[in-house]
Amino acid sequence: MADPQGRIKLRDGRYLAYKERGVPKDDANFTIVLVHGFGSSKDMNFNVSQELVNEIGIYFVIYDRAGYGESDPNPKRSLKSEAYDVQELADRLQIGSRFYLIGISMGSYTIWSCLKHIPQRLAGVAMVAPVVNYRWPSIPESLMKKDYRREVVKWSFWIAKYFPGLLHWWVTQNMFSTTSMLEKNPLYFNDQDIEVLKHIKGFPMLTKEGLRDRSVFETLRTDFLVALGDWDFDPADLPDPFPSGPEKSTSSVHIWQGYEDKVMPFQLQRCLCRKLPWITYHEVPKGGHLIVHYDGVCDAILKSLLLGEDLPMYRPKAVIIEPA
Repeated sequence: MADPQGRIKLRDGRYLAYKERGVPKDDANFTIVLVHGFGSSKDMNFNVSQELVNEIGIYFVIYDRAGYGESDPNPKRSLKSEAYDVQELADRLQIGSRFYLIGISMGSYTIWSCLKHIPQRLAGVAMVAPVVNYRWPSIPESLMKKDYRREVVKWSFWIAKYFPGLLHWWVTQNMFSTTSMLEKNPLYFNDQDIEVLKHIKGFPMLTKEGLRDRSVFETLRTDFLVALGDWDFDPADLPDPFPSGPEKSTSSVHIWQGYEDKVMPFQLQRCLCRKLPWITYHEVPKGGHLIVHYDGVCDAILKSLLLGEDLPMYRPKAVIIEPA
């Protein structure tokens, strides 16, 4: 059961902190678990209009993933543990046998794990600017060889895994402005993203001050290693979690991607979605990595996921892509 402080106790003794938004749980037509991204928390801003929430009756649960915010760290964090944390949260809060999931950025690896390990609990899922793991066998070399991000990820992963002390020193030392790599840097954010960052709190865990806390650093490091390390499955091999048949529901899987995303390129998302035709792919024409903060996008995500609406403005435009 949940406690008055907004926490649940898991079987292994850890606590997960959560908060609720939207209409009261007992009045809801739709229940959604929101999964935050890298350096974020349950206080993330999911920019949806209150009018839509009230109109169709949405109840949200947003929780701090292991080690984030007020949740206890998990020294055994893994792909599978992320999925089972979601399942235990749903069970403790008694939100029903099936629920919707929305994952933001790095939080999408939790969604993939849920599709693999607890698909029977899902009513539908959406991933927004999801992380792509360059180690997935399904990503063709033709798409990766020209992508500088692959090398950045490879070396960052190697240093984070084998030289964590050196990495901690580098991101917290004062000789160079390393925080500029993480905040408002045009290398990672397009013009719309940078405008968004002028009006939101940003990512305090990713500042030098935040990273000086060794527990914060370790949470981010282990999250990064699990998300971008070796997986025990390739998403391209997953079966349709909502197959057709006499009991086919309106449940679905959606990916939302910014066409100008500088963190995760749209070409990789399109490639994956071609291999998994049961995914509905949406693309924000001038969107960067922070599309979850753009006006109107979250409303469109919910209308598509919950009501089956398809807005033409978010259909991907034609570009030439090398064959997979």
